[in-house]
Amino acid sequence: MNLADFDLTSDARTVTRHKLGNLLLIGLNRVPKRNAFDLDMREQLTLAYGEMERDKDVRCAVLYAHGGHFTGGLDLAQVSDALQGGNGGIPEGGVDWRGFFTAPRSKPVVCALQGWCLTLGIEIALATDVRVAAEDTRFSQMEVSRGIYPFGGATIRFPREVGWGNAMRWILTGEAFDVQEAMRIGLVQEVVPTGSQLQRAVVIAQSIAAQAPLGVQTALRSAMRAAREGEVAAAANLVPDLVALLESEDAAEGRRSFVERRPANFSGL
Repeated sequence: MNLADFDLTSDARTVTRHKLGNLLLIGLNRVPKRNAFDLDMREQLTLAYGEMERDKDVRCAVLYAHGGHFTGGLDLAQVSDALQGGNGGIPEGGVDWRGFFTAPRSKPVVCALQGWCLTLGIEIALATDVRVAAEDTRFSQMEVSRGIYPFGGATIRFPREVGWGNAMRWILTGEAFDVQEAMRIGLVQEVVPTGSQLQRAVVIAQSIAAQAPLGVQTALRSAMRAAREGEVAAAANLVPDLVALLESEDAAEGRRSFVERRPANFSGL
């Protein structure tokens, strides 16, 4: 299936969903507000992640944005009262994209970025697995200049992903930085011409989806466990996880394809 065959504007929700083969394309869609997050958009993103988890045909998701910008971050005028009251939890059927307040997702997410990626946008991107950025992408973790601090996970994931000094340089100053700096510190994995970021993210996601789903999910779970619980906890599960995988139909197919020198056709079983 080709991305060009899809009308990605056919869904009017603030977070769109479109199936593309074994992929779920999740699009931020509050374009007139530079995709700034209000309460509905926050809820819709968790519901989209819930749909990804429940759909057995989905092997990987692509998170992207409609319009010229990934997101302007939180729409503070819309959400500040709710946040001050401690509201804004996870709706029924939703999965926390941060992986903090529900069971973590089991499927990979590839992220495509363009234009402004501010505050919450960086935190959303950091909570995905592979990040592709357009050449025009600009970033700022600017919460401290608004009298608050990054409370969506940047203080946890940013130092882990890019190193303490690199993260503190941008978290504590709130200054903007460009895509070359994002690439230098490892915030993004690829930089592509503006306009091609979604297609490139889809290509990467399709490559992931072509692999053994149980193997991919087990690898992701192991890496997440190491990040959350430490290396010792992750190491304790390495052999048991492998033994379980070796009993799967996909492992048998993998062995057959190796012997027969052909591409494997994985079923996820």
